[in-house]
Amino acid sequence: MVDVRAPFLRLIDLALPPRCPGCGAIVEADHRFCADCWDHLHFLGPPWCACCHLPFAFDRGQGARCGDCLANPPPHDGVRAAVAYGDIARRLALKLKYGGRLAAAETMARAMVRLMPEGADLLVPVPLHRWRLWSRGFNQALLIAQGVSRRTGLPVDRDVLRRVKATPKLQGLGRRSRAKAVAGAFALAPEARERLKGRTVLLVDDVHTSGATGDACARLLKRGGAAKVILLCWARVLPDETLD
Repeated sequence: MVDVRAPFLRLIDLALPPRCPGCGAIVEADHRFCADCWDHLHFLGPPWCACCHLPFAFDRGQGARCGDCLANPPPHDGVRAAVAYGDIARRLALKLKYGGRLAAAETMARAMVRLMPEGADLLVPVPLHRWRLWSRGFNQALLIAQGVSRRTGLPVDRDVLRRVKATPKLQGLGRRSRAKAVAGAFALAPEARERLKGRTVLLVDDVHTSGATGDACARLLKRGGAAKVILLCWARVLPDETLD
């Protein structure tokens, strides 16, 4: 059967060719980076800390933990980030969060599914406060979670975790100040225990920085009955990097 839309789709491709999510250069297909941007992305994976998944420069052996986890084990069960936070990763995150480029969420999700852990049951996006959601118009974490869901079939629970207190922007704050800012900011839905009990939850966000938000959410989800909480995100700020 002939697809009568084909000529029109070809015209659209000519008028609006796929562009690199990082720099806007014309590329072969949607959600693909140009060679230069690809070279500047630092993809993460093992070898890493057995506890928080901080990348190691070399394999330290099974069960090896980083110094921070030895001193203060986190409340979550690891951070799985597609890339290290850098110029290109930052550019894409800003395009989504502040530029309204919603297609960037799908680009991120495609990179993130590479690190999906076995046995995951549920995707839970880090929530926005209603005033932030009203002003922005969308929750970038939810858009990313929906992209991951489309590629994996995992369900998304968008309201089991709620942000009940508005918090200041955490950018520029130290670790203690960030933790203080998010204290009491989240709450669980009344029927959360039925939805979380015994399940492995993937807490989805765009960028993992100090971990204050992820830690607060992980504690609450486990208190609500989740067996494991693994953070799944687009980019992670490594110890020798800082947010501008």
